[in-house]
Amino acid sequence: MQNKQCNQRSTWEVIMTSTDFASSSPLKAPPPAPTISLLQTQERVLCLVLDVSGSMASYNRINRLRQAAELFILQIIEKGSWVGIVTFSSSATIKTGLQQISTDHVRSSLVNSLPTSAAGGTSICSGVRSGFQVFLQKYPSTQGTEIVLLTDGEDNTVRSCFDEVKKSGSKIHTIALGPSAAPELEILADMTGGLKFAATDSLDSNGLIDAFSTISSGSGNTAQISIQLESKSNSISSGTWLDGLISIDKTVGKDTFFVVTWSKSTSSPLIFLTDPKGKKYLQKDFVIEKTNVRTARLKLNGIAEVGDWTYSIQNTHSEAQVISMTVTTRAASSTEPPVTVKVYMNRDSNNFPNPVIVYAEVSQGFLPVIGAKVIATVEPESGTAVEMELLDNGAGADIVRHDGIYSRYFTSFKGNGRYNIKARVQGKEKTARRIRRQSQALYVPGFIEDDVITMNPPRPEVSDDKIQADLGNFSRIASGGSFVMAGVPANPKDVFPPGKITDLEVELVGDAGEFLLSWTAPGNDYDTGKAERYEIKRSANALELRDATFQSAISVNTTGLTPAVAGVRQSLQFKAENVNRDNDTIIYFAIRAIDNSNNVGEVSNIARAVMLASPLPPSFNKEIIHTCL
Repeated sequence: MQNKQCNQRSTWEVIMTSTDFASSSPLKAPPPAPTISLLQTQERVLCLVLDVSGSMASYNRINRLRQAAELFILQIIEKGSWVGIVTFSSSATIKTGLQQISTDHVRSSLVNSLPTSAAGGTSICSGVRSGFQVFLQKYPSTQGTEIVLLTDGEDNTVRSCFDEVKKSGSKIHTIALGPSAAPELEILADMTGGLKFAATDSLDSNGLIDAFSTISSGSGNTAQISIQLESKSNSISSGTWLDGLISIDKTVGKDTFFVVTWSKSTSSPLIFLTDPKGKKYLQKDFVIEKTNVRTARLKLNGIAEVGDWTYSIQNTHSEAQVISMTVTTRAASSTEPPVTVKVYMNRDSNNFPNPVIVYAEVSQGFLPVIGAKVIATVEPESGTAVEMELLDNGAGADIVRHDGIYSRYFTSFKGNGRYNIKARVQGKEKTARRIRRQSQALYVPGFIEDDVITMNPPRPEVSDDKIQADLGNFSRIASGGSFVMAGVPANPKDVFPPGKITDLEVELVGDAGEFLLSWTAPGNDYDTGKAERYEIKRSANALELRDATFQSAISVNTTGLTPAVAGVRQSLQFKAENVNRDNDTIIYFAIRAIDNSNNVGEVSNIARAVMLASPLPPSFNKEIIHTCL
């Protein structure tokens, strides 16, 4: 694995180029004594700090803020938590001090304190300082508290409170709404360990609700964490329908909410919701708030019926309007962990032309879930969102096959600014399943000492009882936050090379000295599209096949070999000329892809073949010979 992922570099070579090592000077004195802190869990203490400046009146932002914050208070924030609300424009106002989430009445009381109008300037620091004051009204310190900071405006005084924020011990989660939100928001989140989100003014993305739905407790109590099952939003013409299907599996179903929102009409759209047994719920079963918020909410009693739920929502308004469906739930039991999804990327800020790798980790407890269909949506500040399927195939951006981490390179940059990411995961019965994690350590079957073969115990096989196809159908939605892009040219050229092939394998075919190479095809741009051609080299010296000296190695004839679409398994069988068969020989192979703009991909992992001058007696184990050589 070290050689495969690090281009044959030793561990020490990798360490020497790391930022921590390369940027550090040698110690001239013993390091200082460590500072030790003893931490204890406490109730979750959180304050919503919400922008109500004049710009929030544009693009329906204040109404969308109320819809999303209402969903957070009624459905997401965990029972037993303490919540306060602050609004700010040119100055800040404490709308309500900390209230403990103990009953639905408390949740409703907090919702009544959410803002409904917007005016004035933008002073982010005044909002943050008032958030601290909310905490200090009840607690002697702000240590361990959380702020959810939402703003759409610029503020050139944000840095004035950086020192206070650093010393506060409070975690600040930031939500940048629209294209003009202060660039310092990411700094506030980074310096406090908070989450970073971005939501565009496009109502079709449901981005603001997705951001609030992701801000759950980090306590590790999976029974309390809210899980999003659906997030769908579209502009629907008058008289037409928004349809969808939601799969509720046996690991979830408690505190299940179906929430419909709409953007224009004073009356609710027509709602049809059907459970797996055919029971129907209509708009009369929903709690509807028609003015301002325009939300219809249905809370199911007990545990939701397991299976596929379908919904159809008709726009009864005379004009087209945006209609959305959001579904959240919690674990059905405290003893069985639910299937969860975590979405993230390899960097929070990026410069063109570096790609961004998007990951989605699908698991049940500590066990990976494989075989799911994972679609990531990456939305820029302006322009159309891009969808791509994330793969768990051990190729391209994905390091290990079947580890429950689905990955893909993203290169479709539409411009500079913030991009938000979310993933939709769909599991199908008998396809998606959880498995035991397998060690990635090299298995050595035995060793030879004084010409005597000593066998190690056989590698444990994965038995049927360790692969359990019992998850059934399930749906999940998860936001991965946002990243900031810079340096994107107005008319970018094709600068992205094919991806590195990481799973090249070689085997001998018969006794005629023929080799069979196999690998997963890369794309034209990393792992998307199709490359133009391959270069394959061989050598008796593995180090000759690294990038710097790859071109000087012996070429393998690739006439007639055409690259396939990214993700397809390919192979090439050939006979290597001028190979010495009189002695035991090791031959190394490597491959790289080139696209139609002559962008050259990295050299692959190096595969080796062992050719023995004489046949082995039946008692010898070929796998041991390969390992020892």
